Amino acid sequence: MKPAVIILAAGMGTRMESELPKVLHKVGSTPLLIHTIQTALDMDAQKIIIVAGHGAELVRDVALDYNQKAEVVIQSEQLGTAHAVDQAREALKGFDGDVFVLYGDTPFIDADILTKMSGARTDGASIVVLGFETKIPSSYGRLILKSDGNLDAIIEAKDADKDQKNINFCNSGVICAPRKLLFELINEIDNTNANNEYYLTDIVKLARKRNLDCTTVHCPKENAMGINSRVELAEAEAYFQKTTRTKMMLNGATLVDPETVWFAFDTVVGRDVTIEQNVIFGPNTTVETGAYIRAFSHIEGAHISTGAIVGPYARLRPGAELANNSKVGNFCEVKNAQVGEGAKINHLSYVGDATIGDNANIGAGTITCNYDGVSKHRTEIGERAFIGSNTALVAPVRIGNDAMTGAGSVISKNIPDGALGLGRARQKIKEGFALKILNKLKNAKIATNKD
Repeated sequence: MKPAVIILAAGMGTRMESELPKVLHKVGSTPLLIHTIQTALDMDAQKIIIVAGHGAELVRDVALDYNQKAEVVIQSEQLGTAHAVDQAREALKGFDGDVFVLYGDTPFIDADILTKMSGARTDGASIVVLGFETKIPSSYGRLILKSDGNLDAIIEAKDADKDQKNINFCNSGVICAPRKLLFELINEIDNTNANNEYYLTDIVKLARKRNLDCTTVHCPKENAMGINSRVELAEAEAYFQKTTRTKMMLNGATLVDPETVWFAFDTVVGRDVTIEQNVIFGPNTTVETGAYIRAFSHIEGAHISTGAIVGPYARLRPGAELANNSKVGNFCEVKNAQVGEGAKINHLSYVGDATIGDNANIGAGTITCNYDGVSKHRTEIGERAFIGSNTALVAPVRIGNDAMTGAGSVISKNIPDGALGLGRARQKIKEGFALKILNKLKNAKIATNKD
């Protein structure tokens, strides 16, 4: 049976020193909570229950915007992890499978780890706890093992004695148990401890009293990384970027200077893509096989097709779609625009809310004037069209197939297929005027200095 996932996301995160709920701070340009929801989706969870508290409405909006399958319940008082999990009781009524308890501030628990925990349940353990080893256990709860290697208890750091504090096998907080047993044991938990809270970890000792088997699964400490401060958020970002860069290179991309390339949580990069130095990817970007991303480009919400070339110093904003072998060059910005196959926007141009036909050439300094102060309007440029340098295209406007505009034109009317559009003042020549003006200015300056 597909599992259910409870995600605890109610904490205030006071150490973040922020009005924003802790789980909505970002790693890889994506809220921490979304990382955990995606893990639940990767597990094909039958139900996803998010326990929210501080900033619950904002948490709800972010969660449901990402996936409508999620359900948000409220923990109005912060009385401990067992109390938080108990808020999901009603939402899971009638569910008869395993439940994973995850955390909205622990973004690197992945589906492979949870699959190992499911395997331990299949092998007969009633409760499975995810643990990790660290040389500095500090405030982590300790996992107390029996001589046979099974789990005997979880001791919170504040309640541990001297010998228990020397244990470096620690609790990640992630637990897997059958729904019925989980809530039965929660009913038996009290708050007799240093924090006067209801600890979810107490289910282990309560299960042991019933002679039920409890076991652990190991994961690297980095996967169990929880985020409670801006410092830890930066550490998590560094870990995310390092692992993502490695994944991209192992999958066939070339990163000329890996440490200067920054990816988002959902960036997709194909094989034989080359990415030069100092490139930043925002959310919702796909780069297909054989594309070339030159240095100092910023790309977000874009689709870059096979063989396309971007940059250097290019900016692609949401809705930018580059077809095969197209080019967007230095100091160009493209937003909500489709750039056709083989089309070129090579220099110093802004193309927004536009459709560029195959093999069109957009000259340096071209601007699509897409906003009238109230509404956005589209520009259509046909196949093989040639837009002269420093052309302003006042949308809505259409430039036909094989049409041209003269350099320096302001184009506000449609240009038919094959036609030339000009929209500039007529040039006049006045012989000798330059010298007359120059001499006049020099004499005026001399007179001013004498005064």
